[in-house]
Parts: sequence; C-alpha cells; structure tokens
Amino acid sequence: MRSNKLNQLALLVSLIVLSPSILALNKTAQQSEPGNSVKTKVYKPGYLKKDQVINSLALLPAPPAFDSISFLRDKAVFDQEYAKKNSARWQQAINDAHLNDGNLGKNFSAAFGLEISAKNTPETYTLLDTLRSDSGASTSSAKVHYQRIRPFAFFNKQSCTPEKEPRLRQSGSYPSGHTAIGWATALVLAEIRPDRVEGLLKRGYEFGQSRLICGVHWQSDVDAGRIIGASVVARLHTQPEFKQALARAQAEVAALINVPLK
Repeated sequence: MRSNKLNQLALLVSLIVLSPSILALNKTAQQSEPGNSVKTKVYKPGYLKKDQVINSLALLPAPPAFDSISFLRDKAVFDQEYAKKNSARWQQAINDAHLNDGNLGKNFSAAFGLEISAKNTPETYTLLDTLRSDSGASTSSAKVHYQRIRPFAFFNKQSCTPEKEPRLRQSGSYPSGHTAIGWATALVLAEIRPDRVEGLLKRGYEFGQSRLICGVHWQSDVDAGRIIGASVVARLHTQPEFKQALARAQAEVAALINVPLK
C-alpha cells in the first residue's frame, strides 16, 4: 500500500512539473521595482533540516521580465482574476490568505471530508502545521534574490488583505509561499485520503489561484509555488520522521472514518 501511494505521489509531482503553465515560465531575469526591497521571513524548518530545505533559487527559472510576453500573460491573468473583487470568490481568497490558528486545516476540511483541527485530528493537524514550515522556508531564497514586486503594488490597487500590505510590499512575490504550502498540503492530504484525491487537488489548485484574486501574486508566482510544494513533498518522503507522522495521520483518519488500513 505504501509503495502504491508513493507511486501516486510521483505521478502527481510529474504532472505538475510538466504542465504547460509551468513550462511557459520565462527564464529571462525579472528586474526589481525601485523601493521593492525584500524582508522575507524564513520559516523555522519542520521535518527538514536547514541544509535539506528546497533551494528555490537553484530550482526555479527567473520570473518573467517586464518586457517579456510571459509578463503580458501575467498582467492579463491578473486583470481577469482581480475582476472577482467583492464576490464570493474574493471572500474565499481572504479566507485562504490566513494560514495561522488552524485556518489552513479549516480551508481543506470540506474537501477532506473531516474537520481538520487540533481537537478532532491532532496527528493530521500537527503534520500540516509542520509541513507548512518546510514549504514556506523553501520559497525564501528565490523571494529574496528576485525581489519581485507584487501586483497590487505594481498597479496601485488594494489587495484582499489591506492590513498585510505594508509587510507584503517588503516581501518578494516570486514564488508564492501560500501556493507552495497549499499545494503541498493538498498532496499530503490526498495520501491520507486517496478516495478524495480529485477534490483535494482541486482545492489545492484553487488555494493557489486565490493569491491572484487577492492581488498579491502573479500567475507565474503561483505556477512556481506549485513546483516548490511538489518538490517539498518529494523530499519529505526521504525523511523517516515525516513518514512516521504521515503513518500516524493515516491511522487517525482511518479510525475516524472506520476504514481499516491496508
């Protein structure tokens, strides 16, 4: 059973890496806007040691340059997604923006088919919380290096989280940390509940797209974030501590839904 799940994971990682939107990432250098200095928070590693955290700068191509066709795509997609401002989808983007206090689990609970919380699913909750640290830390090197300006600042518009804008203006846009966390979360939850894989991956995809609707990321940021999220999960499968935590979460959920582990 474990071998089958690992094979499923490898397929999922391959699909996201080979998707057309990822291959469309332009490798020309992104120039920083004046005054867009970066003070990106480096998350404390979870299951990964400091030297094991994914090096996003080494892994990813550079974000699109301002004069590239790829950046025209970024701007066109921004216009399309930001037009959802003040809709129900905008409200979902606001909910997805908040990662603290167990909110990440709440935003995946419907797709998971169970309430993910410290009280109801402590093993799963702890697994996701630790995974969040590894995923967030893995976006740091590229964020700091490229210092990419965020859409709301570029266009002088309001994001879906105006209270966070002062900090976001000082934080690099590429790649999207929220997307990396959301995609890694979806992949791991799909291993815990493979019967819900489609819904969980759809929720993970929507989680990333919320960052465009919110006005805080470009599409190329989000595409790159998914590469980081998948890479983090692949590396975590080499870590005994993660595999043990995953097994505990699988047993916990199996007991809650009364399905024996195979």
